[in-house]
Amino acid sequence: MLPTGTAKGPGKWKRGTDMKIAVDIDSTLHHHWDVVSDVSQRRFGVRLPYDEQLTWGFTRLRQEQLDVCVRESHSDARIMAGVPYAGAVEAVAEWHAHGHFVQVLSHPSASCRRATAAWLEAIGLPFDDLQCPERRVEMCVREGIQLLIDDSPLSIAGALEHGIAAATLVHPWNEEVCDEEDVICARDWHQLAQLLAPVLGAPVAAGR
Repeated sequence: MLPTGTAKGPGKWKRGTDMKIAVDIDSTLHHHWDVVSDVSQRRFGVRLPYDEQLTWGFTRLRQEQLDVCVRESHSDARIMAGVPYAGAVEAVAEWHAHGHFVQVLSHPSASCRRATAAWLEAIGLPFDDLQCPERRVEMCVREGIQLLIDDSPLSIAGALEHGIAAATLVHPWNEEVCDEEDVICARDWHQLAQLLAPVLGAPVAAGR
C-alpha cells in the first residue's frame, strides 16, 4: 500500500494525442463518501467511517439499507451541493483545452443525468459526453476510452484487463490496486495532474 504523500508514476505508459478520457464523479471529482455516511447515520443510525472502508463492499448496512443511502445520496439537491476536489476542475479543463475528449461517468440511474449536467456546468467543468452506464468498463471498451480515472478497484482492474490505462485518487478501499505498476495513483488532483502531464501532454497550471 502507498504511504501518505506518495504516488505511483506513469511507468511504461506512452504519451497519447487527443486521447479519450473517462472521468468518474463520486469519490473522484468530489468527496462522496461523507454524503453516504450522513444519509446512513440519519436514516439508520449507522456511521460509515471513511478510514475504515478498506474494501469495496459495505459490511455495516444490509443491501436494502445501502440502496436507500445510495439513492438518497444522488438526489438532485445533494448532487448540486457537491464540492469538487481542489484542482479537479482545473485539471480536466486543461485536458479538454488541450484537445482530449472528456467523458464524464455519472451514477447508473438515468434520473441523475439532468442534475449532474447542471452541476458540471455550475462548477465550470467542460466535457464532451455524460454517461450513466450500468456496466462501466464495457461502455469504456465500446466507446474507445483510452484512460479511465475512477476510484473503484473493480473498474480499474477491468480497464487494465482491456488495455485501458487507469488512474485514481487513493482511498482506503483502493489502496491495494495501487500496487499495480500500470495504475497512476495520487493523493489529490494537483498530484494527479502532474503525474498525468507526461501521458496527456497537457500543461500543469502555475501554482500547483
